[in-house]
This record gives sequence, structure tokens and C-alpha cells, in this order.
Amino acid sequence: MNAPQEPLLAETLPGGGHWSMILRRGRLLRITDIEGGANVALLAYNACEKSERLNLPDTLKAQHTAKLTRGHCLYSDMGRVLLCICEDSLGWHDPLGGVSDATEVLEKYGEGRYQQLRNGFHRNLQDNLLVELGKWGLSIADLVMNANLFSRVDADEQARLSFVSPHSSAGDRIGLYAPMDTLVVLSALQHPLDPNPVYAPKPVALELLAAPDVAAMTAHCRDFRPENARALTLTERYHL
Repeated sequence: MNAPQEPLLAETLPGGGHWSMILRRGRLLRITDIEGGANVALLAYNACEKSERLNLPDTLKAQHTAKLTRGHCLYSDMGRVLLCICEDSLGWHDPLGGVSDATEVLEKYGEGRYQQLRNGFHRNLQDNLLVELGKWGLSIADLVMNANLFSRVDADEQARLSFVSPHSSAGDRIGLYAPMDTLVVLSALQHPLDPNPVYAPKPVALELLAAPDVAAMTAHCRDFRPENARALTLTERYHL
């Protein structure tokens, strides 16, 4: 039996924190819910041409889905694949719920100023993502629709959305493979539809791994939908 692969990078993203990194082609980012009940907002951009970015409407339409799980690809607005979901212990990640802003967080959790709480002050997803985008020369104009990892949102027959809890447990994880150089932006904060009135964002573990076998990493996604096979072919041609 082969020994477990040593990660190139391993760190913890604390609850309330934000993070970004260029995930190089051939790399795998594994995200693990440490305590259970985590939510991680995710954005993705072509690291070489950031005007190309995650397009969730196309992602969902092309794959005939309203959830994200293993086998799904995250499409760019150019029809290429920014990330492949090649590992998933949970089976459902939310692409619909969006992000919280400062007003929503204030209304739900009350005053939580830095002057009183220091690093425990109440953050919101929109501002957290904008802080990371600013590090790469991006702004609010580049804030597109996001995915919320480790969360589930259901829709009823009247198209009303409801947050499902409990959903993610301690140890649940998702693996994101990059078939192209992809700027990944994350924030670990409670889902906007989470009804819990207590501000208590959960941490997640991040591991960066080398995944040189492109065919193995993309095989399930390629077979999952014919649209994925075409998008991955388009992505490969981008690198010729």
C-alpha cells in the first residue's frame, strides 16, 4: 500500500477568515470540515486572465443540477473548466444561497464590533471576499455568484429556499482539482440562510496536493455529463 501523500501546504482557515491562492494546473485543493456545520463561500477565476470567472448559471444549466457534488465541474464564462469536484464525502454543496452583507449580519447577529470583540468581531461574506479580491487587483465589479461548500439549500414547489441543518459533519471533505491555473477565493462564514441566531462560524482545514495524473483527476467529471467532456477538451486546447 502506498503511503499517504504529503501535502504541499496544510493550514487551517479559521471561522470568520478568508483566503485566496492560485491553484496551479495539476493541483488538488482538499477542504475538510473540522467541527461540523461549516460553510465556505467559494469564487474562482482564470489566474492568467481574471476577466474569465466562475459562471454558476452555466455550471448548473450545463449539468442539469441545482446542487454540486463529485463529478461536477465549475465552468467559467468562456465555457472552460476552472475546477473539477473529484472528491466529495457529503454529496450536496449549495450553488444558490449567495453571500451575506454587513446589514444582514447586523440584523441577524446584532452589534459585533472589533473594538469590543477584537478578532471575534462579526464579519460578513461579501466584505471578506472583497478583501481577498482586492489582493489580486479585483473589486466589487468582479464579485460574481458564489458556491457555498458544506451547505445544503432545498427549494419547494413555490421556489422558496430553505436551509437544511444539520448537514455537514466533522471530517466531511471536498476535493477541487484545477485543470487550469485558477485563482480560488474562500471565506469560512455561516451561510446567509442559516437560521442560527448566534454568530459562530466554523473552521476548515486546507490541504494543497500535487495531482500529476490529469486523466485520473478528470475522468469521473468527463464521464458524468457529455457537456463536461466538451468543456474539459476546450480547457485542454487552451493550454496547447
